Amino acid sequence: MQLIGAHMSIAGGVDKAIDRGEELGCTAIQIFVKQARKLFDRPIKDETVKLWHEKVEKSKVVRAIIAHTGYLINLASPDDEMWEKYIQAMADEMNRCDRLGIENIVMHPGTPKGKSEDWGIKRIAQAVDIIYDKYGPSVNIALETTAGQGQSLGWRFEHIRDIIAQSKHSEKLRVVFDTCHVFAAGYDFTTKEKYEKVWEEFDKIIGLKLLVGIHVNDSKHPLGSRKDRHEHIGRGLIGIEPFKFLMQDERFEELPKVLETPKENDWDVKNLKLLWELSGQQPPVKL
Repeated sequence: MQLIGAHMSIAGGVDKAIDRGEELGCTAIQIFVKQARKLFDRPIKDETVKLWHEKVEKSKVVRAIIAHTGYLINLASPDDEMWEKYIQAMADEMNRCDRLGIENIVMHPGTPKGKSEDWGIKRIAQAVDIIYDKYGPSVNIALETTAGQGQSLGWRFEHIRDIIAQSKHSEKLRVVFDTCHVFAAGYDFTTKEKYEKVWEEFDKIIGLKLLVGIHVNDSKHPLGSRKDRHEHIGRGLIGIEPFKFLMQDERFEELPKVLETPKENDWDVKNLKLLWELSGQQPPVKL
């Protein structure tokens, strides 16, 4: 069965994300492991961690779980004091993942704010090494492809490749492909031929073996706009057809494919229903 789902709220406790995912028939979910707009947050209570593991074990619907870092972490920051804080915050989030038994945490590579791309790539790799050397987390960092808005790194596949290559802990680094971001960054996958070409380029530069998830989002802005604005599936400028290619691509059936579309009314249900239809499979619950 396909691993299809959406980002789930952890309001009321991280374990509630499992309940919400099951209600929507999500076979995969993504969560924040703390409040997304805070660098630091109070620890997860032991009883909540216990409840989380019980729900994960009992769930017959949710089969894959990935985490996503909060919005503030920037491991490419040129501000030394803030860079240290971001490293600590990242280590804290990774510790939370380890407590929850989550294998991969998704992270936007970062923004070097006035420094060069090469400088930023080196800075991120250094931060990754400090985290694994000093704090020793088990969870992998999954670098996310970005739209390239502002100075954000990761909008070229080469950025991701070079961060991984420059880290001495490259074995702990993985990748998540975001359809909106990649499209906005200028990679055109709107026809079958172009779709295959983009994945061929991804495999050549980064390697499909490192891919651990896909963010499934349409784009409010056109190809190559370098603007990061997600849209509901088929309502943006990517269109329906490329998502059909994706959902029927046998290479990715066992990869979590997670929506990050706007949380409006019942759009999660509409988007999930459409993805299941495009995949040609039936969801585990009626939508």
